[in-house]
Amino acid sequence: MDCDLGHFACADLGTVGALARASVNARRAGARLLVVNATLELEELIGFAGLEDVLLGRGRREAEQREEAPGVQEGGVADDPPV
Repeated sequence: MDCDLGHFACADLGTVGALARASVNARRAGARLLVVNATLELEELIGFAGLEDVLLGRGRREAEQREEAPGVQEGGVADDPPV
Protein backbone atom coordinates (compact mmCIF):
# COMPACT_ATOMS: atom_id res chain seq x y z
CA MET A 1 0.00 0.00 0.00
CA ASP A 2 1.27 3.47 -0.81
CA CYS A 3 1.50 6.27 1.72
CA ASP A 4 1.28 9.47 -0.34
CA LEU A 5 3.05 12.31 1.43
CA GLY A 6 2.79 14.81 -1.41
CA HIS A 7 0.95 17.37 0.74
CA PHE A 8 3.06 16.76 3.85
CA ALA A 9 5.14 19.91 4.31
CA CYS A 10 7.01 19.38 7.60
CA ALA A 11 9.17 16.34 8.31
CA ASP A 12 11.47 15.35 11.14
CA LEU A 13 12.82 12.15 12.66
CA GLY A 14 9.55 11.78 14.58
CA THR A 15 7.81 11.52 11.21
CA VAL A 16 10.26 8.84 10.12
CA GLY A 17 9.62 6.96 13.36
CA ALA A 18 5.86 7.10 12.83
CA LEU A 19 6.28 5.85 9.27
CA ALA A 20 8.50 3.00 10.48
CA ARG A 21 5.87 1.97 13.06
CA ALA A 22 3.16 2.13 10.40
CA SER A 23 5.34 -0.06 8.17
CA VAL A 24 5.72 -2.65 10.94
CA ASN A 25 1.95 -2.68 11.49
CA ALA A 26 1.34 -3.06 7.75
CA ARG A 27 3.75 -6.01 7.56
CA ARG A 28 2.01 -7.68 10.51
CA ALA A 29 -1.21 -7.38 8.51
CA GLY A 30 0.47 -8.94 5.47
CA ALA A 31 0.94 -5.72 3.49
CA ARG A 32 3.86 -3.44 2.69
CA LEU A 33 3.79 0.31 3.19
CA LEU A 34 5.76 2.40 0.71
CA VAL A 35 6.20 6.16 0.99
CA VAL A 36 5.53 8.02 -2.27
CA ASN A 37 5.75 11.71 -3.23
CA ALA A 38 7.91 12.51 -0.21
CA THR A 39 9.91 15.72 -0.14
CA LEU A 40 13.64 15.50 -0.69
CA GLU A 41 14.13 16.46 2.97
CA LEU A 42 12.00 13.54 4.15
CA GLU A 43 13.74 11.13 1.77
CA GLU A 44 17.09 12.26 3.19
CA LEU A 45 15.86 11.71 6.75
CA ILE A 46 14.62 8.25 5.82
CA GLY A 47 18.05 7.54 4.35
CA PHE A 48 19.75 8.89 7.47
CA ALA A 49 17.71 6.45 9.53
CA GLY A 50 18.74 3.61 7.20
CA LEU A 51 15.17 2.85 6.14
CA GLU A 52 15.38 3.40 2.36
CA ASP A 53 14.54 -0.20 1.54
CA VAL A 54 11.75 -0.43 4.10
CA LEU A 55 9.98 2.87 3.42
CA LEU A 56 11.05 3.88 -0.08
CA GLY A 57 11.56 0.47 -1.67
CA ARG A 58 15.17 1.30 -2.52
CA GLY A 59 17.57 -1.44 -1.61
CA ARG A 60 21.20 -0.81 -0.86
CA ARG A 61 23.88 -2.75 -2.64
CA GLU A 62 25.01 -5.83 -0.78
CA ALA A 63 28.45 -5.79 0.81
CA GLU A 64 29.73 -8.29 -1.76
CA GLN A 65 28.84 -5.89 -4.57
CA ARG A 66 30.68 -2.91 -3.13
CA GLU A 67 34.05 -2.00 -4.51
CA GLU A 68 36.92 -2.05 -2.10
CA ALA A 69 38.54 1.24 -1.20
CA PRO A 70 41.99 1.75 -2.71
CA GLY A 71 44.70 0.25 -0.53
CA VAL A 72 42.32 -2.09 1.32
CA GLN A 73 43.27 -5.74 1.17
CA GLU A 74 41.42 -8.82 2.28
CA GLY A 75 42.67 -10.76 5.31
CA GLY A 76 46.19 -12.15 5.20
CA VAL A 77 49.12 -13.00 7.38
CA ALA A 78 50.68 -10.21 9.40
CA ASP A 79 54.38 -9.53 8.89
CA ASP A 80 55.08 -9.53 12.61
CA PRO A 81 53.64 -12.11 15.00
CA PRO A 82 51.54 -10.75 17.89
CA VAL A 83 53.36 -10.14 21.17
